[in-house]
Amino acid sequence: MQAFTLTHPSNTKAAVTAASQSGTKYIAGGTDLLQLAKDNVETPTRLVDLEALQMAGIHASAQGLHLEPLARMSDVAAHPDVVKGWPVLSQALLASASPQIRNMATMGGNLLQRTRCGYFRDTGFACNKRIPGSGCPAINGENRMHAILGVSDQCIATYPGDMAVAMTVLDAQLELTGPQGTRKVAIGDFHKVPGDTPHIETVLQPGEMITAIDMPASAAAQRSHYLKVRDRASFEFAIVSAAVALQIDGGTIRSARVAAGGVGTRPWRLPEVEAALTGKQADAATLKQAADQAGAGAKLAQMNAFKLVLLRRTVLRALQTVSA
Repeated sequence: MQAFTLTHPSNTKAAVTAASQSGTKYIAGGTDLLQLAKDNVETPTRLVDLEALQMAGIHASAQGLHLEPLARMSDVAAHPDVVKGWPVLSQALLASASPQIRNMATMGGNLLQRTRCGYFRDTGFACNKRIPGSGCPAINGENRMHAILGVSDQCIATYPGDMAVAMTVLDAQLELTGPQGTRKVAIGDFHKVPGDTPHIETVLQPGEMITAIDMPASAAAQRSHYLKVRDRASFEFAIVSAAVALQIDGGTIRSARVAAGGVGTRPWRLPEVEAALTGKQADAATLKQAADQAGAGAKLAQMNAFKLVLLRRTVLRALQTVSA
């Protein structure tokens, strides 16, 4: 691990000012960043500790859910209003990591976790995410866990998180604060596909930090579910996951939000599935036909072609659960 200095700002303005310097990273729970630093994947020269900012609130109302970025994953998952009004979010959080990590990890930090691609995390290999232009050995290498959606000739690394997949179907809005002020970004616009710049993973500008996460209340949010398929029952990343939120009136699906994890280079919305559901009867035939649309445009690698079939089956199971 490279040596670094640690600063402790007392307010957001001071934190943003400190983080605007080159070689600086924010640190909150540190559950991902510290491991990356120990492996010399991340080599910051300065860390800005956000703990003193007291931004860990969880506020639910009839209008929506407002989360502050330092709220712990475990606290949000167990919050009774979240369990009732936004169950897909609670379920996704509980499916993430281990209880010990959930007790430390923050909501803002979770959105910024980096891929678990073994080539990225082992500095003995080339990786376009670490060193642009060095190559992507995963494309012709060990790629069973890698992405089939949003990939490029430069990178096929999978986005690793669960929470952001759930937030995608909840139409979350992120508040970002930086040297130029505060702006709002939809969760679907926050993470970037790799393209020719796989080292640029989000739309965050230098010095910017996540200062709030907002999700509206809705009938679809209340009728939502997260299903994660993985190699073992806990502390494992998704092979495939599905988040579903449906509004059903009189047996008809009035609105549908469907997203997938474990298959995309970012949390992946499935508009082809949503279109096949909206306005249709919530019966077995509709759900099966819609689920079979999942994965449009997939680009399969040698070892992960099975993910397309598994994705469709996972989406179907999640739809069946929500519509029952």
